[in-house]
Amino acid sequence: MLLLGLALAVLIGITLGLLGGGGSILTVPVLVYVLGYDAKQAIVMSLLVVGITSLLAAAQHWRLGNVRIPTALMFGAFTMIGAFAGARFAMYLSGGVQLLVLAVVMVAAALSMLRGKPVASGESPVSVNAPRWGVLIPVALGVGVLTGLIGIGGGFLVVPALIVIAHVPVREAIGTSLLVIALNSAAGFAGYLGTVTVDWAFLAPFTAASVGGALVGTALASRVPQAVLKRGFALFLLVMGGFVLFKNRHILISPATVSALPTRR
Repeated sequence: MLLLGLALAVLIGITLGLLGGGGSILTVPVLVYVLGYDAKQAIVMSLLVVGITSLLAAAQHWRLGNVRIPTALMFGAFTMIGAFAGARFAMYLSGGVQLLVLAVVMVAAALSMLRGKPVASGESPVSVNAPRWGVLIPVALGVGVLTGLIGIGGGFLVVPALIVIAHVPVREAIGTSLLVIALNSAAGFAGYLGTVTVDWAFLAPFTAASVGGALVGTALASRVPQAVLKRGFALFLLVMGGFVLFKNRHILISPATVSALPTRR
């Protein structure tokens, strides 16, 4: 199981490097259903794996000139606020509910990728228009909340937002997204500190494998047709989302899906 987990970590990293997001959404299911970790523990560990992997992949994209630092810092500041808040709120939810939310997000992301208009990796939809921060800020906060809540980086939402709303070219959107994910994940991890035990001994090799995959993915980003890759990944994501949804179907019919809130006396 360990070797399979490390192989999947490489796949997660490759997807992050290629698409600027998406691979992180698989980290929690891998940790839970392949490696047997508790849901909350998997979410916290996912944030650390995804954050470190994304940061190193972003550094490689930056050397290639594909990262807009000011945009990433502005967008990332609001995702960090949302991520920390989402992590604190997650303390009142059961691990099963968090996995159920993750499954819904996976299916929604897959359907969005399948229905979305493909954009060629070399296309540059950037215009002279300034980024629409009035729209970007709520999106950033929402992405952050999801990160803290279910342990995803949110790149599958960040990349389209940067392209459509911030008018960033596709290749730069991918690199910029990776830096946003790193900031986002760090804030989410901070929100969980002291509440969940982390298996550091396992996390080190798993993260190293993911980083190695991300470096490979970044190197291949300019050679692999993004539209074909996105469609294939979307189909895989749809299957995985359906699987997680099925595994947690009991939550939908359970009378208590949210743990009791602390009472004030």
